[in-house]
Amino acid sequence: MAFIPQGNSTPGPSKIPGANRLLTKVEMRLSCKSLMDKDLGSKSDPLVVVELYDHMYKKWNEVGRTERIKNNLNPTFTEGIIVEYHFEEVQKIKFMVYDLDNDTKDLRDDDFLGQMECTVGQLVSGKKVTKPLVLKNGKAAKKGTITVDTEEVAENHDVLVLSFRATKLDKKDVMGKSDPFLEFYKQGVTEEDWHKVHQTEVIKNTLNPVWKPAEISVRSLCNGDYDKKLKIQVFDYDFDGGHDVIGEFYTTARELIFNSKSQIMCFDHDEGSANDLIGEFYTSSRQLMESGSRQIEWVCINPKKKAKKKNYKNSGQVFLTKCEVKRHYTFLDYILGGCQINFTVGIDFTGSNGDPIEPTSLHFISDSTPNEYTQAIVSVGEVIQDYDSDKLFPALGFGAKIPPNNEISHEFAINFNATNPFCSGVTGVVAAYQACLRQITLWGPTNVAPIIDHVAKFATEALNQNKASQYFILLLLTDGVLTDMYETRDAIVKASHLPMSVIIVGVGQADFTDMRMLDGDDGKLRSPNGEAAARDIVQFVPFRDFKGANPADLARCVLAELPQQVEEYFKMKGLHPPVLHRL
Repeated sequence: MAFIPQGNSTPGPSKIPGANRLLTKVEMRLSCKSLMDKDLGSKSDPLVVVELYDHMYKKWNEVGRTERIKNNLNPTFTEGIIVEYHFEEVQKIKFMVYDLDNDTKDLRDDDFLGQMECTVGQLVSGKKVTKPLVLKNGKAAKKGTITVDTEEVAENHDVLVLSFRATKLDKKDVMGKSDPFLEFYKQGVTEEDWHKVHQTEVIKNTLNPVWKPAEISVRSLCNGDYDKKLKIQVFDYDFDGGHDVIGEFYTTARELIFNSKSQIMCFDHDEGSANDLIGEFYTSSRQLMESGSRQIEWVCINPKKKAKKKNYKNSGQVFLTKCEVKRHYTFLDYILGGCQINFTVGIDFTGSNGDPIEPTSLHFISDSTPNEYTQAIVSVGEVIQDYDSDKLFPALGFGAKIPPNNEISHEFAINFNATNPFCSGVTGVVAAYQACLRQITLWGPTNVAPIIDHVAKFATEALNQNKASQYFILLLLTDGVLTDMYETRDAIVKASHLPMSVIIVGVGQADFTDMRMLDGDDGKLRSPNGEAAARDIVQFVPFRDFKGANPADLARCVLAELPQQVEEYFKMKGLHPPVLHRL
């Protein structure tokens, strides 16, 4: 069972591993009112995109976005936005509201509803800030406001798993029964402020619903404050978003885990009308946590019906059928627990790079300035090598004629030792790369699937060990569009089931449009036969976007998704760290 602090708990700043300063993260909960209606025959389907301004490069960078809420002009978003807060900096932040018309990440074909710009400092000091939306030209939007409620993030990675069912709920639909679902809220700055943190699925046309287990992180539920007031409501779903309250109850996380009063509300979901409240009930954390295999029953009460009817008894019963605490293991949990990161480099030696002896070649070796291949190897490798105990990295090449027979190869060790392709550290990789250039002939085509399959073989061996002890990273450096795109897509989809990630850095000025499809940011990558990737394992960036920048910026960009990819893989496989370093 997870450790639960006694008494009041106040989240504090957390230390960055390896840094000497403190870092504070804040979470922003967003809601909008009276948005513009851009859809014909229905309402807008809003989401909010959040960007921070980079003063060094004078550009806005996306830091997160909420979920899309369908058919709602007054949305309260469940997904919070977490950003790093630096007291010593003026951090400009922008919230852009869109009416989303499709499932792609690209927003250029979606309707813009307005934006709000301020600083993180203003949000932190104001705690709850409401401002009108404006257009991109700075003029006031026709209508709409956005509210941002900010609080410090607690470092708690546990997850509550709550299983609920109900019986004999109130019938809210004229032509049917009820369509009930649960919503979970945590209290905001004032007693009247509530922020939605979770919503169950809708169970259609029933007065006796059984909901799927609800997994809610302790951080999302109460931000580590076990005495923060919670509200759970039961609704009857309506298509137009006007869900009817069936009932509600109040509680705290401490009550859920130990023993105090909670309220849960149950609603009936209606297609095309307001959702009806069926009833509510109260419980405690102790009841929920200690229930084990036995069920706990609450009477679901609808306050309005109770006030109007003298003979009113209840609006049904709600049962907690199971409660457990699951630990969410983080990237650091796996690293500190003994997981090794295995780093492999794949280098493009095709003829399109240009003759290495010519200064215009992407492979030209200069005494004064390292070429883009070298810069990418060093910037990424220097970060990853800290997580590999032996610091021996396989370095492979593709697309060249190699000695001794001058045959074309799409998978060769750049030190020409097939049985021992390892280089000692990042400097060893760079030295082997430069020595290799003097012994090969650049050729083609640009086929990378063989190298992906090469690393996948070792990742498969790690998979078969059924331990969270190894994870593989392949850094692919290429100057152009892949010739074997079909084979590469197939290789990546297969690799998505393995403990590995692929980082692709596009070198030079080629058109890398087709390469971006390998990055799953715009939807799941699919193999030529239609199989979807189990998870997103590819990160692609063109090196030219970082030309002249600090080398650390490239590493920061291409490695940003890696910790999440490691966590997602081991969670998908149900594997915990080899050694648990924290209780």
